[in-house]
Amino acid sequence: MTTAPLAPTARPPAWTGPVIDVDVHANVPSAETLFPYLARQWVDWCTERNWKAPQGPTVHYPPNSPRACRPEWRPADGRVPSSDVDLLRRHVLDPWDVDHAIVNCYYGVDSIRQPDWHNAMASAVNDWLVEHWLEKDSRLRASLVLPARDPQSMVDEIRRVGSHPGFVQVLLPVRTDALWGRRMFFPVFAAMAEHDLVAGLHYGGTNDGVPSTTGYPSYFIEEYAAEWQAFGSQITSMVAEGLFQAVPDLRVAVLEGGFLWLPAWGWRMNKDWKGLRREVPWLNEPPFDVVRRHFRFSTAPTEAGPTSTLERSLGWLRTEDALMFATDYPHAHADDLTQLLAAMPETMRAKTMSENARHWYRL
Repeated sequence: MTTAPLAPTARPPAWTGPVIDVDVHANVPSAETLFPYLARQWVDWCTERNWKAPQGPTVHYPPNSPRACRPEWRPADGRVPSSDVDLLRRHVLDPWDVDHAIVNCYYGVDSIRQPDWHNAMASAVNDWLVEHWLEKDSRLRASLVLPARDPQSMVDEIRRVGSHPGFVQVLLPVRTDALWGRRMFFPVFAAMAEHDLVAGLHYGGTNDGVPSTTGYPSYFIEEYAAEWQAFGSQITSMVAEGLFQAVPDLRVAVLEGGFLWLPAWGWRMNKDWKGLRREVPWLNEPPFDVVRRHFRFSTAPTEAGPTSTLERSLGWLRTEDALMFATDYPHAHADDLTQLLAAMPETMRAKTMSENARHWYRL
């Protein structure tokens, strides 16, 4: 069961100011959509194998689940939800009167094991985003899709298209074979900073191990509810392994990962750092301070309980800069924006709805 706090045709009366939506999705309608952006070799590769799509998206977003698409945002004509800019205009851009929206395309290229095909598909998605999204509406900005299994190819793709003015972020799936804080990824993050791109840590991804610390879950609900652990592990890795000492200008956005777990993470990390800091001498300040400076979090999913609990949790963040508004279009969450805004100090509302994102993405 989900509630529907986001009005499909107009923004709620709780907020009348500017809006920047930092997480709307673009879904590739079919493999054939990308054929114009692929060399003949890869078109043949797809058609000869009757290959339709990477497996990643259907694992994380079961197509007929309301988590994958709210009923009022599912096209009646059978089209793939959020598969063209006209749907996005009708459902979000115009009703919410957004200043900007950040388009994220989790196509699941990380679930493709053949390295050259993997690289080619990432480039094709980026070229498709430019032609069919960024060039169709001036309000849109987008995240680069990278071949996440090959650090050098990731750098090459950033250098190929990272200077395009429509790209403001790099999409990093939260599940990976190796934690993003590992030193082999430092050149990738350095390339992001060089191109003034945000690192967007986003729900999804494919790894070769089990999706938990001890084994496979039995049900999708277990996997979905526990996904915050993957976000916590990645943030811990990025902070503890010295990424921000190596790339001090790096900015990270945590997307579709929630944020109410963050105060507990920060308390535990600060406590353990006090006793174990000799192991990571480059980390010369409390970990939660690093997060407050280098990370921002999308509001969807909020997963809030009582308003009093939400107020305390927001207070424990100890900053008004942490959150950035997102509809997470077309996915469904039980988010209540009115409740979230009511729980915030008044000075935090404008920052959350637009100004934090405007600063973070240089909009």
